[in-house]
Amino acid sequence: MSKTNALFARRQRRTRHALRQAAGGRPRLSVFRSGKHIYAQVIDDKKGATLAAASSLDEDVKGKLKTGADKSAAAEVGKLIAARAIAAGVKEVIFDRGGYMFHGRVAALATAAREGGLSF
Repeated sequence: MSKTNALFARRQRRTRHALRQAAGGRPRLSVFRSGKHIYAQVIDDKKGATLAAASSLDEDVKGKLKTGADKSAAAEVGKLIAARAIAAGVKEVIFDRGGYMFHGRVAALATAAREGGLSF
């Protein structure tokens, strides 16, 4: 494993450990960003099941976007994941940024999810 990947995995483990301590039984809103797209899912760790998922590849979002790798795409995915989570009966989550900084696309997704009705 390269040094960069090892450091990312270490940040990810550290973040997830802190989340488990603070979660209080809430599902986790997990974010993954690649070079071309952004993905989000609401995960119930007790059941080990995904309750809702959205990405910049979804047909609902893809037609509105120029590219899947910018802040506007992240904001659209944030709105969509909030709508799908609320439809699944989830209103309170804990935000899992993974090993990413809370900045740019990750922050745009989080802000749009909050505006969509999720609380974290």
